[in-house]
Amino acid sequence: CPVTAGLSMRMLNFNTSPLKNTAAEPVWKVLIYDRFGQDIISPLLAVKELRDMGITLHLLLHSDRDPIPDVPAIYFVMPTEENIDRICQDLRNQLYESYYLNFISAISRSKLEDIASAALSANAVTQVTKVFDQYLNFITLEDDMFILCNQNKELISYHAINKPDIMDTEMEAIMDTIVDSLFCFFVTLGAVPIIRCPRGNAAEMVAVKLDKKLRENLRDARNSLFTGDNMGAGQFSFQRPLFVLADRNLDLATPLHHTWTYQALIHDVLDFHLNRVSMDESVGSEASPSGARPKKKNKKSYDLTAADKFWQKHKGSPFPEVAESVQEELDTYRAQEDEVKRLKSIMGLEGEDEGPISSISMSDNTAKLTSAVSSLPELLEKKRLIDLHTNVATAVLDHIKSRKLDVYFEYEEKLMSKSTLEKSLLDIISDPDAGTPEDKMRLFLIFYITALQPPSETDLDQYKKALLETGCDLSSLNYIKQWKAFTKIAATPSNYGNSGTCMIISHAAARWSQSVVINYLVRKNRVFKVFFFQNLPVTRILDNLMEMKSNPETDDYRYFDPKMLRGSESSTPRNKNPFQEAIVFVVGGGNYIEYQNLVDYTKAKPGKRVLYGCSELFNAGQFIKQLSSLGQK
Repeated sequence: CPVTAGLSMRMLNFNTSPLKNTAAEPVWKVLIYDRFGQDIISPLLAVKELRDMGITLHLLLHSDRDPIPDVPAIYFVMPTEENIDRICQDLRNQLYESYYLNFISAISRSKLEDIASAALSANAVTQVTKVFDQYLNFITLEDDMFILCNQNKELISYHAINKPDIMDTEMEAIMDTIVDSLFCFFVTLGAVPIIRCPRGNAAEMVAVKLDKKLRENLRDARNSLFTGDNMGAGQFSFQRPLFVLADRNLDLATPLHHTWTYQALIHDVLDFHLNRVSMDESVGSEASPSGARPKKKNKKSYDLTAADKFWQKHKGSPFPEVAESVQEELDTYRAQEDEVKRLKSIMGLEGEDEGPISSISMSDNTAKLTSAVSSLPELLEKKRLIDLHTNVATAVLDHIKSRKLDVYFEYEEKLMSKSTLEKSLLDIISDPDAGTPEDKMRLFLIFYITALQPPSETDLDQYKKALLETGCDLSSLNYIKQWKAFTKIAATPSNYGNSGTCMIISHAAARWSQSVVINYLVRKNRVFKVFFFQNLPVTRILDNLMEMKSNPETDDYRYFDPKMLRGSESSTPRNKNPFQEAIVFVVGGGNYIEYQNLVDYTKAKPGKRVLYGCSELFNAGQFIKQLSSLGQK
């Protein structure tokens, strides 16, 4: 969120507020971070922004680093034993002029004393200029989305929480890790929430521990992080936010669902990680000489950030709309490019080589041409973004066409909404041209999870035989059967969008030109039926709690108010007005489908603001691996 970015920039300015509109040269410095710090900063600040703030080098703490004795160093690391030892070693080796130590979460007194002892023995006490607890132990991916960690995420994964042989001490450690990050999140927001959660699962354990941690901090008035200047960063200044904790076991179908929106599709079929998508670059169509080693594909990475206006506008759009919008952007760009060329011709430059627009002479002082030339950087940036989204969307389309993902998406929507099925599930599973074994397994698991009654043993054997023949691993089904028997939940139609609206998107072919290649990214006159459901389970629960609706599903949810320092839960006075701001957090992992569903919900509620968080962010392939691991016998 903007607060996190602001705090990061403040930290990189020696923990003082950056001066706006100043022409002063920044103080040159180096940034030293561990993997946790790198993951927190990389989605927030690009390399150019770091340079603008005076960061000349950014290095990993445990890499080999040469001394730069005349430059200050800003450290941004977790307060682990290994990291503290390395910082002490840096002090002894006199690597930098001064040291600004910023810890991602609170450092213990004993470790602080270790640093003090090392500074004293190295005669570097005066060089340790500042030591700060930053309380930034979470990763902000969007203004309204955060995750807890990327490093060691398997330690707090769905698998870790739900494995059958988990020890009480292991579960306590997992809950403490999650609570530490959530505490940091609310310190950063500068807000003490009202906490609601279901009973009898991991979400309740997190709620109890978080409530206790917030109470203890509020009780210590002198050192509370939620009073005085510490509240200045908060975004929730008028009304306290609602914090809804949900358990992943509430809804196992949505994370497996084939999706149809741009951002969620990219995360599903490409390597999309901390707002950066990596994919194989096309290496041309020419064949390798006979007997020659095949050409190695180059990896190309693109950052999909808030600065990309096309991305911000279309990341939640259905894929066909994205294809059409890229074509429109390309047409607009070409019209602007043609206008510049026309001006060249009028100014008597038509005899010169008609190169790309970036080669236009900058010396012409005619008003129109000057105006056209001044728009060149903007035009070139627009062209870069068009190329970026052409490449990314083309890669997505390759998966859609080769795996028939549109067929899976539409069939799963019908399963989840209990609509009439035009084709039997067995036919899709048995079709050798329809999808990968993983696609087929995802479809069948959604069928099994959402079925009012599980299939008969005879039918199940038939399905299992067909799945095995296509190369599927049935371990995930073993776990889902156990989960369904344990929870005794059979999803009803209302669980997956009884108020959804069916929207038909009909579109002509979108023709994208890139060099000499013409890509028909959407087949001509193809009609996709796209179902937009307003109430995925997590969104529906949020709506009940945010609007103070009485509903059997949420009436039994526990209520915690950390500001009420005395009294039992039943005697705590409850807020009776609908909430304007809320944070939804899923213990056990989340996905972009749920996030987009909440974004769409918020758009339909003017004045409301909702943030989405999860312990880890996974796509369907990563989630099904966790289910398979849990189901192995």
